[in-house]
Amino acid sequence: MFIRSLNDCPEFLAGDSTILREFLHPDKADLALRYSLAHAMLKPGSRSQRHRLTTSEVYYILEGEGRMHIDDETEIVTAGQAIYIPPHTKQFIENNGATDLKFLCIVDPAWSKEDETVFE
Repeated sequence: MFIRSLNDCPEFLAGDSTILREFLHPDKADLALRYSLAHAMLKPGSRSQRHRLTTSEVYYILEGEGRMHIDDETEIVTAGQAIYIPPHTKQFIENNGATDLKFLCIVDPAWSKEDETVFE
C-alpha cells in the first residue's frame, strides 16, 4: 500500500508559476503508473504562465474560483469541477477569487519537462 500526505510532498514553484506538490510520479516512486498527480495552488490575483503540454491533463478544482483558458476558450471554474485539457493546447489558469485557488493536476502520460513549453 502506498499512501502519501500533502504535507509530506515538498512544495516548489513549477515552470508555469503554480505552487506545486507532487503526490505521485512513476519516476519518483516504484509505482505502476502512467500518469502523475500533483496538488497546485495559486494565490488570489495570480495566474499560471501560458504553457502547452504534448500530453493530456485534467485539473480538478478543490477550493476557490478561477478563469481557465484553453486556446481561444475561457470559462469560470469553481470547486467540484474537472477540466480536461487536450494535448498540444495552450493553457493557463488565473485566480480571480478572494481565496487561494487549489486544484489537482493529473497528467497522462506522466509529466516531464521535455513535454512542456512555457510561453511569455
